[in-house]
Amino acid sequence: MSILPELHGSLLIRTDFSDDDVWEAVCAASVTTSPEGFEAHLLFISDPAFADLTVEQVMALPGARHYNALFIVDHVTISDRETPILAVDLNREPGRTLRVIPAKMQSVENNLWVTNMDFSEFVDAADPDGVFRGFAGTR
Repeated sequence: MSILPELHGSLLIRTDFSDDDVWEAVCAASVTTSPEGFEAHLLFISDPAFADLTVEQVMALPGARHYNALFIVDHVTISDRETPILAVDLNREPGRTLRVIPAKMQSVENNLWVTNMDFSEFVDAADPDGVFRGFAGTR
């Protein structure tokens, strides 16, 4: 079983290998600097050993508990036109999920990493379809 690295920042793990171009676009968009100057600090994991893993399987990987949240590029990310990344809470409510558009990754990743905000605050701010596209007034 692969071990996840324990590094500063957060992991963006690829579990869908059906489209390399979309993966690369998601990676680039997820680390784009926000208008306020914030950046997501992501380590991109693209290892076929993680192909088709479920949320529970990713959470069980050695090293996963080092992080407050994990981010997963799965089939929905690859196939949806907005490429919403799956965020998984590992802290307060392990296993709770939320989708995040790549352009808002810095908001979610930064605030979860420094524990400035709880995962539930992003869930509460998500649109009815469960996707976080930013807080009201910042879109």
